[in-house]
Parts: sequence; structure tokens; C-alpha cells
Amino acid sequence: MSTEHRERAGSFSSSSPDTPTFDDDDKLARLDRTREGDEEKLRVPPGELDTRNGEEDGLIPKEAEPQHETSPPSTSLASSLAWMAINTLATIGIVFTNKAIFTDPSLKLVQLTFAAFHFFITWLTLFIISGPRFAFFVPRRTSLGDIIPLSVAMSLNVILPNLSLAFSSVTFYQVARILLTPTVAAMNFVLYKATLPRDALISLVPACLGVGMVSYFDSQPNGNANIQTTSPLGVAFAFAGIFASSLYTVWIASYHRKLKMSSMQLLYNQAPVSAILLLYVIPFVDTFPIWTSVKAERWLMILMSGGFASLINISQFFIIAQTGPVSSTVVGHVKTCTIVALGWMISGRAIGDKAVLGVFVAVGGIIAYSIVMLREKLREASQAR
Repeated sequence: MSTEHRERAGSFSSSSPDTPTFDDDDKLARLDRTREGDEEKLRVPPGELDTRNGEEDGLIPKEAEPQHETSPPSTSLASSLAWMAINTLATIGIVFTNKAIFTDPSLKLVQLTFAAFHFFITWLTLFIISGPRFAFFVPRRTSLGDIIPLSVAMSLNVILPNLSLAFSSVTFYQVARILLTPTVAAMNFVLYKATLPRDALISLVPACLGVGMVSYFDSQPNGNANIQTTSPLGVAFAFAGIFASSLYTVWIASYHRKLKMSSMQLLYNQAPVSAILLLYVIPFVDTFPIWTSVKAERWLMILMSGGFASLINISQFFIIAQTGPVSSTVVGHVKTCTIVALGWMISGRAIGDKAVLGVFVAVGGIIAYSIVMLREKLREASQAR
């Protein structure tokens, strides 16, 4: 709430890219968070679907869509660029809007309620765009028993990154999401023996080192109250969120095969179940504020966050259908770099701060990884001709 065909996310409810929402993965924004971190396609054994993930922004996974998914009509280059711009701005907007919401002490510990709100907005958006007027996709139902495990995983995929954002600087939050790529690669290797090209593996080394550098320097105590830092709790939530998001990314590929559903159809089933499940836990976990004391601008931000999630979902549908992997990769990196840069500007840190070196190393590593994977795709495509 962010590098494949879908990019993130968040998650749309936070930013991954990459949650919820369609970004980053992306997977909706999920929602994607939200690319925004942007992941590349892994080589998998015959019969296995490619597993991708995104930043932040959105909740929709980046796997290739089944053929029964309805596609929007072909449009002009200007239209494609417009949707990419909308997706990028919405992903950036949801990250900073959510961060502003979480800076309010009275709202920082209402995470499950906030996630349930986003799941409802996601379902409502999908309900509208699947109707006869838009017909972006054809809704399909599945049994509750089949979808509950995935709904629980999706909830963790959104809540843990949001908690990380609440207790971290925006820069650390976004840079840490870069670890989604190596974590998904490791899980795919362990579970499916999927491998990456050697050059891709080498490029992931500086990406991981860069995240480690940012984690260390950004979490150091600072005497200046005007400089945003990351608490140890923020670091813990970040790494827990990365594991949860990576597991969700890998796991959802099996659901595509098992249920023979597209990402939108899966999300259409997941979102309401996740919201309802959270209602049973919210009274025991969330610490509610005195609602009448919440300022009007906070309510406006909450509505804006939901609006950004809807825009990420809608725009991601068009991006998936109308652009190729290069365009998706570029959009994902633009979002990552923009969020990191803006986060640094508002953090109060100086350009010479030691953490900036880690940022450049991490972002440089993931961009190098993307270049290697794109070249690999082109090589495989030329050999297939």
C-alpha cells in the first residue's frame, strides 16, 4: 500500500512496493506495496511458474497471467506512459502517506485495523473493475478452505512491512525491501531447485551488503532529534516482513497452478477473507485511540491511502497488459530510487552520512541484477527462435 511484468510492493497498504495493490508484484498493493524493491524472473524447472515479487506497492503477484485473464484493449504509447506515471506516483504517495499516518502515536499501533481497511478497499476496487461496465477480469470463486492459508500469508505480507515503516525511516524501509529478490531466489532454490545465472548471483552480493550497511548506520543512536532513524524494532519488523513477503511470493505461484486462477481472481477471493480474519484478532492486538480525538487531516490521509491503493491496482492491470519486462523494470527502479531519495531528503541526514554509501551499493546491486536478468531473457528468446 514498490521488476517483472508486475512489479511490489510494496504492498499496497504500505508501500510494497512493493503491498498491497498491484504494484511491485506487482502484486497488489498489495498492496504492492507495491514494487515498491523490484524482483526479476527466476529460471525454474519445466512445469513451474516463474515467481516474482515486488516492492512495496501492491498485493498482486508478478507471475505470468493465465490466458483466461481479460486484457484491456490496446492503447497508445501515451496511454501506457500515463498508467506507468499513475502507478509510480500512487506507489510513492502510499508510502509517504502511510508513514505520515504512522507518525501519529495514536495510530501507530492500529496496524491490523489499517490492513483490514486496505483489504476492503482492494476488494471493492476489484469488485468494481470486474463488473460489466469495465470487465477487466472475470471473477471466480474458490472454497474457503483453499483460500484461508493464503489469506493469512497475505495479511502478514502487509502488516509486517507496515510495522517496519512505522518504526523505521522511509529510506531504510525501502532499501530493505531490496532483500526480497535474494530471499525469493533462495526460497525457489530450496523448494524448487530453481537457479539463477552466475552473474545475477554475483550482483546480489553488493545488494545484500548495501542493505546491511544501511541497517547498521541508520539504526545508530543520533543526538539530533530532527534526524529520522530506525529503531531495532523497525529492523526486526523489516526482516520479518521480507521473509513473509518472500514466502507469500513463492507460495502464491502454487496457488495459480492449483486453483487455475489469475492474480486478480486470487486477490478477489483473498482480500475479503483476510479482512474478516483480522476482525477476530483486532480486539486483542490493536491499541485504539480515542477516535474523536484523531485530527481531520489524519482521516483525510487514511482515505488518501485507500485511494492510492485503488489507483495502484487499476494501473497495474494496464501495465501488465501493455508493457514488457524492460518497461516494468525501469518503472520499478524509478519508484525505488525516488522513494529512497525523497526519504533521505525528509530524514534530515546530510549527504555525507555513512548510510548513503550503503544506499548506493544496494540500489546499484539490484539494478545490475535486473540488467543481467533482462540480458538472460533476451538470450533465451533469441535461442528459442
